[in-house]
Amino acid sequence: MSRRSRIEVALAMEATGLIPLFYEADLAAAKQILSSCYRGGARVVEFTNRGEFAHEVFAALVKYARLELPELILGIGSVTDAGTAALYMQLGAEFIVTPVLREDIAKVCNRRKVLWLPGCQTLTEISAAEELGAEIVKLFPGESINPNFIAAIKGPCPWTKVMPTGGVSLEEEKLAPWFKAGVTCVGAGSKLILDKYNYAAIERATSEALLTIQGIRNS
Repeated sequence: MSRRSRIEVALAMEATGLIPLFYEADLAAAKQILSSCYRGGARVVEFTNRGEFAHEVFAALVKYARLELPELILGIGSVTDAGTAALYMQLGAEFIVTPVLREDIAKVCNRRKVLWLPGCQTLTEISAAEELGAEIVKLFPGESINPNFIAAIKGPCPWTKVMPTGGVSLEEEKLAPWFKAGVTCVGAGSKLILDKYNYAAIERATSEALLTIQGIRNS
C-alpha cells in the first residue's frame, strides 16, 4: 500500500524534476541501481514492468527501499491494464505510469487515491486524462514531441502538468527547452542509465542531471 498521498507524490516529482526509470531482472543489481539513483539525489524512481516476474523484483525493492532508502518514492511503469495496476499497488507502488490512456486503470488508482500518469500525445488525450483525475500526464514517446508543443498547450491550459518520457536527452541544451516550455518533470531511462552495472556512473549522471535542472529553473 502507498504510504503517501497522490498529491505528495506529484509535488515530489515537480520538486526534483527528474524521474529515473529502469528495469532489471536481477534483484541484487536492481538494488544497486536504485541506491545509485538515490545517492545521486533522486527521490522518485520508476521501476518498469517489462519482464517475467517483474512484480517479485518490485516487491523486494519496495521492502529494501523502506529500510535503506527512507525518502524514496518508488512507483511502477509500463502498466497496461487495471489488474496489473491493482497488483502493484498492493505490493506498495506509490504511483502508476502507463504508456497509454486507459479509463480502467484510472478507476482502480483513483479508488485508492494513488497517483497515475497516463501516456498521451495530443491535447484531446491530455484533457481526457485530466477529466479522469490525472495530476500529471506522461508525454510519450518524448522524442517525437517538440518542446514548442508544451508551450502551445500551456497557453489555453496553464493548469496542465506534463512529464515527457522516452528519448529525453539530459544535456543542458536539450533539457532547457523542455523546462522553459513548462514541463513539470522529465522521465529518463537509457539516457540516464547508460550502463546499468556501472553504479558510480549512474550516481554521477543522476546528480549532474538534477543540478542541470536546478540551474535551468533558477536561470
